[in-house]
Amino acid sequence: MRQRAAFLYRQLDHLRELRRDARKALLKEARQHRAFKRLGEVPGLGPIRVAQIIAAIGSPHRFRTKRQLWAYCGFAVITRSSADYQVSGDKLEKRHKQTQTRGLNQSFSRRLKVAFKGAALEALKTEAFKKVYERLTTSGVRAEMARLTIARKLAAVTLAIWKSGEAYDERKLSKLAA
Repeated sequence: MRQRAAFLYRQLDHLRELRRDARKALLKEARQHRAFKRLGEVPGLGPIRVAQIIAAIGSPHRFRTKRQLWAYCGFAVITRSSADYQVSGDKLEKRHKQTQTRGLNQSFSRRLKVAFKGAALEALKTEAFKKVYERLTTSGVRAEMARLTIARKLAAVTLAIWKSGEAYDERKLSKLAA
């Protein structure tokens, strides 16, 4: 048992060293990107998260709108409907039943979702995002949905800053994320 434990601890030591080296290489590569500095100004996005976002997205011009980015990150809401029309007599009529939401989409980039949700938790420590979170929770939104909204806002702000090349400005927060 001791020998097994010793082998496992030796393996863990090697993995920690590999992780440090991989982190250094990731940061070195990401720092060469033009958007690295700009995205690092966004609250909650540290150097590792920015590097992961840059690596996962590649180019912000892949996404025409923030909603497309949300879908890629796993933040988009799925609505499905199979019986929109009904046959009555000889006519095809649209049903008046409302479409039902089925939760968040299942096909997404897990790395981006983890990065933005972690950034949302970190951004809640800043005053601007804290106000948004408190406003949502006091209006009756569940805490996890309010955090999802903050993550969406961060994703939208990141996309807007990355596309425009402008610096992060807290006063423009609602305009950039809108």
